[in-house]
Amino acid sequence: MTGDHPDPPQDQIDRVRAMIDEAEAVAVLTGAGISTDSGIPDYRGPKGVWTRNPKAEKLSNIRYYLSDPDVRRLAWRTRVDSPVWTSEPNDGHRALVRLERRAKLHTLVTQNVDGLHQAAGTSPDKVVEVHGTMHGVICWDCSWEGPMPETLERVRLGEDDPPCRECGGILKSKTISFGQNLVVDDLERAERAAQECDLLLTVGSTLAVAPVNGMVPVAKRSGARIVILNGSPTEMDLLADEVVIGSISAVLPRLVTPLGKSRPTE
Repeated sequence: MTGDHPDPPQDQIDRVRAMIDEAEAVAVLTGAGISTDSGIPDYRGPKGVWTRNPKAEKLSNIRYYLSDPDVRRLAWRTRVDSPVWTSEPNDGHRALVRLERRAKLHTLVTQNVDGLHQAAGTSPDKVVEVHGTMHGVICWDCSWEGPMPETLERVRLGEDDPPCRECGGILKSKTISFGQNLVVDDLERAERAAQECDLLLTVGSTLAVAPVNGMVPVAKRSGARIVILNGSPTEMDLLADEVVIGSISAVLPRLVTPLGKSRPTE
């Protein structure tokens, strides 16, 4: 057993390892589940942020954020207290670095905003953050951008809804909120990765959020193999060649270890 999950059968681990060994271009799609072992809760899981407190979803809706100063104040307090600032990459993140070192990683598309893939060592030019990043701030009015830590310090010093110092407009994190358009270039890169890969590995995602979950059927139509690793079933399991249920930080390092290796090597 690994945490709350049973260990996947060894023959399944071996099958997926063989698929990765045979692949030349692996596209990866990650969701919140890869970061839970780093202390960052997911959103829709049994203990997810929105499951426990449905009102918290308002903080991620651009309409409420722009129109309600109370929502912005709560959002800034939530950002200050976020576990992202003290979290560190776990073995799941590091396993994907190993995949790149094996010259197999085509593109890593992530729904996460925590920056842990880059912190683990994945090359930034390989990462597509389709939902943006918590590590930056942008002004809604004049498009000024800056690092998040400086604005969080203003909040700690008493500015509960800090305005833009350039124009006085509304600041928000560089995450993509509900109601905002995703970045077209990011979506195009994700689709291109799905079309060009020979194996798509999805990790820690329920595959419930469009349009990025469309990578799975696009990859399938393009002839790629599909491997889904998650802590519970997903909405795309029927399209997968293998569905692996287990603890991501425990299982993913085993999947990317070459056959014949008894343990992961750096």
